[in-house]
Amino acid sequence: MNKDKIYLASDHGGYLIKRHIASFLLKEGYDVIDLGPDSEDSVDYPDYAHKLAQTIGENGRGVAICGSGIGISIALNRHLNVRAALCHNVDMAVLSRLHNNANVCVLPGRFVSLMQSEAIVHAFLNGIFEGGRHNQRIDKINQIE
Repeated sequence: MNKDKIYLASDHGGYLIKRHIASFLLKEGYDVIDLGPDSEDSVDYPDYAHKLAQTIGENGRGVAICGSGIGISIALNRHLNVRAALCHNVDMAVLSRLHNNANVCVLPGRFVSLMQSEAIVHAFLNGIFEGGRHNQRIDKINQIE
């Protein structure tokens, strides 16, 4: 049984975890779309963040990784269809889905182990948006005066 498509992107600082997460997700039955990069050679995280944001659309989900998770989060959240959440642990992943309906899980590649990254991504992808009072808060995110 194939689950949803999950889009992956990283920079060089997140490349190894991205490869590990790709294998993990394939074993879990997800259709994995790796948007790059294809090596640990130095690259600029905004290039891959923008590629991910433009690819996932309104209803897609993704995982992004850079060294700290901060840079790629900033670049991703410049896009209106993205709610990227930097998740250092499982609790943050759960809350990012429950309260924020995040559609991109961002991992700090230099601060989580391979096993921690699996647990975080698993929690994120299995999290369910609570809705209710959180809908109005999410609606306010893209309100620009």
